[in-house]
Order: sequence, then structure tokens, then C-alpha cells
Amino acid sequence: MIIRMMKSRVLILVAIIAISFNVKAQDEGVVIDKVIAVIGGNVILKSDLESQIVSLRAQGVLIDDNARCEMLEELLFQKLLLHQAALDSVTVSEPEVELEIDRRMSYFIAQIGSEKKLEQYYKKSILEIKEEFRVIVREQMISQRMQGQITSNVEVTPKEVKAYFDDLNEDSIPTIESEVEYAQILFNAKESEAEKKAAYDKINGFRERIINGESFSTIAILYSDDEGSAKNGGELGFMGRAELVPEFSVVAFKLKNKAVSEIIETQFGYHIMELVERRGQKVKVRHILVKVEISEKEVELAKNLADSVHGLLETDTLTYEELVAIYSDDEQTKKSRGLVVNPQRGTSIFDIDQLDPQVYYSIDKMKVGDISSPVPAQSQNGKRGYRIIKLITKTEPHQASFEADYSKVQSAALADKQNKATQKWTVSKMNNTYIKMDDEYKTCQFQNSWIK
Repeated sequence: MIIRMMKSRVLILVAIIAISFNVKAQDEGVVIDKVIAVIGGNVILKSDLESQIVSLRAQGVLIDDNARCEMLEELLFQKLLLHQAALDSVTVSEPEVELEIDRRMSYFIAQIGSEKKLEQYYKKSILEIKEEFRVIVREQMISQRMQGQITSNVEVTPKEVKAYFDDLNEDSIPTIESEVEYAQILFNAKESEAEKKAAYDKINGFRERIINGESFSTIAILYSDDEGSAKNGGELGFMGRAELVPEFSVVAFKLKNKAVSEIIETQFGYHIMELVERRGQKVKVRHILVKVEISEKEVELAKNLADSVHGLLETDTLTYEELVAIYSDDEQTKKSRGLVVNPQRGTSIFDIDQLDPQVYYSIDKMKVGDISSPVPAQSQNGKRGYRIIKLITKTEPHQASFEADYSKVQSAALADKQNKATQKWTVSKMNNTYIKMDDEYKTCQFQNSWIK
């Protein structure tokens, strides 16, 4: 997209996802850290910079000296925003911070595959990761709010958008990557009554043991199928009502003292829980989860049903959209004729690299209007099954044009104007702010004159 070609003053993505690391010498085993810059009353440690470099390298990004200097300048800018925010009394509330932490954690877990994989990657529990996040997220939210105030009144007219595009060099007009929309008919493998009864009896046995005096935490550690919370004795962090599935939330907010809840059934399986602490509109509970096992026989039945429905498509008995309404197990897309929404955009449009790999490989060779054969599907909560995919729209990679890609050009023009406003603000505030830089970084070719 065009917006990618500009050097935006928005905080870089790695700052949003980085988690603090101790930077240690591999040979001596001692922590190496020092202050490398001071902006007003805010310091930047060498470990702040190195932690972001570690995060980028883990994503396969090569970091040279120029990139290191650019990352340091982004940190300098963030600290300048924080300094000015303190002067202007710009703050964020604790509930806002908590909600943002939970949102980001959900995103990370979805990207890496599971809570257990995230914990293994960072060698910390979910609760420890969230706690380390807290200061980082709070500072980022304050910085973003401060930056939002700088650009809140910036707008672009159609004339300015056209002028922005016309000023781009021919070689500078970027390629717009392929975008797609797709629909699906989802067939989840069903839980048999025998399997449900086995799971229910198992968790009921745990409940009785706890009521008879055994430790809830110990049983959670030994037996809970929620791997992320099991190692913490089943304990979840503070959660609001909207952050929990409805069935779980209703019970969690009614719990009192140390009473063990009744058995709760959710999309994940069967749960029992006990209250740890209530704080305003949030509760902390510990729980035990027993998942309902899905047999290969049930997966095969889902495949057979998917094959039968696909056969109906071949005979033109019913349309794809009619079959979605009758057969799909995806309640989120059933009412929109199977159209899948991209959670990163909030629309039905996906960049090609945003697609689930299972979906990507299915539609890679499809043409608009094509319908796939049944292909395996697995949801984030572990449910297995099959789906039939229909490719709704697909754009080919192309050089951006003013008419066809106006919304993207408009976004880029607005970002460019916001960058200029932010740049002007930065220069004015730098002149009235105490700034000190470590000699090691004074050779950096910064965009702004941070070194006085």
C-alpha cells in the first residue's frame, strides 16, 4: 500500500508487540545495561533498544546500523510524547490499560497458536507476560493519545489527495498486493453424547474431590485441559464481563468467597471455578477445564456431510448461499451468506498474507466464483471439521492508481499530512526539552536534530 512507502512518525509495530528482555552477555552472564538517552524526565535504556531488536530478529528482520538508529529515533520520539503528555496531563485509566493488554494477548495467542506456545516462547507464564506488558502498554497508550491530539484536527480534501498522488514519482508508486473476500460453509465434528458424558463425569469427580477438601489449585495443575492457566493453579488474570464467554461470565460474577461453582458448559468444554478476588467490574477466578474429546469417527462424519453438501452444489439443487443457511456451523457468518470477516480490519477484505494458511492454500489457484472441495478446518478453540470455500472477490497485484485505489491514496495523503504536522510539533518541542544522548549514538543520521 502507498502508506507503506512513507517514513511514518507513528510508533513502530515492534514497539507495540515487544516484551522486555534482560540483555545479557553470553560469555560473562552479566546484565549489560545503561542509559543511552534522556528526554525531559524520561530515560531510554540500552535494553529498551535491544529488546526491540531481539523481537524484530525473531521475525527474520535483518537489523543493520541504520535500522538500529531509526529504532532509537522512534524511542526518542515516544519519550518526547510521554514528556509532553505529563506536562499536558494526558493520561489513561487502569481499566483502559487492562483491556488493551488483554486485547494484545489474545492477538499474540492467535498468532502463535496457543497460550502454551506463547509461554514457551517467552519462558514465562501468561500472568508474568501480562505484568511485564503493563508499563510498556501504558506508556504506548499515553504516547498514542498524545500523538492523536497533535493530529486530531488534520484533514485532507479531495484536491489535496489528487495533488499528493500527482507529486509521487512514477517509480515511487507502489504495488498493491492481492486482496480477497471469501465465504465458507463450516462443518464441525460433533461431540457424541458418550464423549460429553465422559467429560462431564470427569469434571464432576474433580468437583467432588475439591468439595471434600482437596486443593483446587493442585487439581488444576494436574488435570486441567487449559494448559495456559493450569501451571498457575487454574488462575486467570482480572477479567471483565465482555472478555469472557457469556456462560462463563454469568457464573464468574455471581461467585462469592471460596465456593466451588456448579459445572459450566461452554464452547471449550466443561468448567468449574472458584473466586480469587473481585475488583470493581473485574474478577479473578481460577478454573479447571475438561475438554470433550472428538473421535476420528465424528471427524469422518463431518467430512461425509461436507461431501454430500458439495454434491448438492454440483447438481444445482440449492445455491451456495442457501446451503450456508441450512448447514453451516459458523454462527458468525451464517447470517451473512457465509462471508468471513477479517478481524484485523473489521471488514470482509483480507490481504493475501492475512489469510489462515489452510484457506490460503485452498484459494491460491481458485478464480472468483469458484467453490472448493471440502477441506480440513480447525478453529482456535481446537474444534476440527471441514469447510467448503467460495472465492467472492480477488484483486491481482497492481500498481496503485488514483481512481481504483482512491481510499488507499486518501489514507496515505492523510498520513503524510499528519506526519508533517507531527514533524512540526516535534521540532518545536525539542527546542524546549532537555535532551542528552550517549556518545555511542551521536554518529546516527537522525531525521531530527536530537543532538544539541
